[in-house]
Amino acid sequence: MNWLSYLNPLMEGAWVTIRLALYSTLLGGVFAFLFGIGRLSSLRLCRWISIALIEIFRGTSLLVQLFWLFFALPVLGQALGIDLRLPPVVAGTLALSLNIGAYGAEVVRGAIQAVPHNQHEAAKALDFTPRQILWRIAIPQAVPEMMPSFGNLAVQNLKDTALVSLIGLGDLAFQAERIRNFTQDSVGVYTLLLFMYFGMALVLAALMRLLETYVGRWRARGT
Repeated sequence: MNWLSYLNPLMEGAWVTIRLALYSTLLGGVFAFLFGIGRLSSLRLCRWISIALIEIFRGTSLLVQLFWLFFALPVLGQALGIDLRLPPVVAGTLALSLNIGAYGAEVVRGAIQAVPHNQHEAAKALDFTPRQILWRIAIPQAVPEMMPSFGNLAVQNLKDTALVSLIGLGDLAFQAERIRNFTQDSVGVYTLLLFMYFGMALVLAALMRLLETYVGRWRARGT
């Protein structure tokens, strides 16, 4: 079979992969800020919950997290009399988001803590509340420092989307494996798969660098 005949189903899978990567990266960014800021909270309960979630999702395999959400959670829900079945796209997005969010939380925490202490003291002298110091002083300065690490996490998240093929989601890896099983052309299929992931990673890395540049200019303008 001609390699060009593989492109149509692979492009369909690539579109699923792109959407999954986009949804999970955006939601993962939300989790990163929630967990990262929660870890710095003065409220002990909030802080310990954030620490527990970060350590659980950083300390366990993404594959196990994915299987737990898709296979184990419905069983637990059945025992409790609750329907907790998740569609593959929801389970995949949630697992990827929580995983990238746990790693991103440490990036958020480190960037916020890197803001010079004298600026916190100056804000306190101006009678800023802790919330105002966080949102008006710390985060605007910390966000540009987070961008390179967030860019790396976004690319890693794109590559991790291949795991969702194991729960039946028709992403790029799933379509490639289906073609390979039908044609037995491992060299052709996996070569195309390699270059398609590589191309998507290059585009994503370029977009993240553009975003990093924009955020740097935003910071320079003092916005």
